[in-house]
Amino acid sequence: MANTKTIKPTESELEILNVLWVKGTASVREVHEELLKYKEAGYTTTLKLMQIMHEKGLVKRDDSVKTHIYQATVSREKTQKHLVGKMIDTLFGGSPTAMVMQALGNHKASPEELEAIQQMINNLKKQ
Repeated sequence: MANTKTIKPTESELEILNVLWVKGTASVREVHEELLKYKEAGYTTTLKLMQIMHEKGLVKRDDSVKTHIYQATVSREKTQKHLVGKMIDTLFGGSPTAMVMQALGNHKASPEELEAIQQMINNLKKQ
């Protein structure tokens, strides 16, 4: 199995991981039906992607029954941390400030989200 620390999921793999993070475990059919809610996807494409993800170590598969059941082996938080860190380094020249400013400038944050951001800033200032 591949070292998941070096795995960089593709956009399609992230979509599948999102389904598995929400559901916990799912068959290819269940994942495929969730993907169909917001994009066109062929069943065999979903199957092949999940097989590749298994080979990469992104998911594990229980094949003790006829319908294989898949589960993510990487956490949402760890994946977010890895991808955000890479994005800050490559896209924002190492500046978390630039990324936050871009995110807040292009996406409307709710009052609750802004309060949570302010609380995080306050906590960071105390450290």
